[in-house]
Amino acid sequence: MKAKQIRFFSPNENSESKKEKKEKVAKVIPATGYISSTGKLVFPDKTIAQLGLDPQSNQFKIGTQEGKRKIKSLYLIPGTEGEEETFELEKAAKSYSVALPYILQKGGIDYANTKHTFMVKSFEYSDGVTGYELKLANESPKAEYTGKPRGRKPKTVA
Repeated sequence: MKAKQIRFFSPNENSESKKEKKEKVAKVIPATGYISSTGKLVFPDKTIAQLGLDPQSNQFKIGTQEGKRKIKSLYLIPGTEGEEETFELEKAAKSYSVALPYILQKGGIDYANTKHTFMVKSFEYSDGVTGYELKLANESPKAEYTGKPRGRKPKTVA
């Protein structure tokens, strides 16, 4: 008969005073926002605070990846007051927004019929300038598969 591998307990493992306490790790909640039905990028106050954006300096350059037809990510780079080609962050009731209806429509985003959300991630743009990537996510369910069934055909009972 072979000897089995047995792990033996110690009296210290059975006492409550020596119990290991697990440290609680604070979850990092990702910064999010959404596209309104009127074509505005909406950033809740919570997201603005989480990113550390200054609502007073509310000018941003907005762009997307060059060479792509459909918008999957938008990029926000902080700009200065007198700079051209910047969009203004407008204060709403409990959020801030940027109106981009024509740009989103040309980029293939149907904001009027489906709700789109985005996750905001910061990245290093250039010379110490922090930019923000808005990764879009569509909340409409995936279409049901309508192709041919695969595998063996079921046997028919005659």
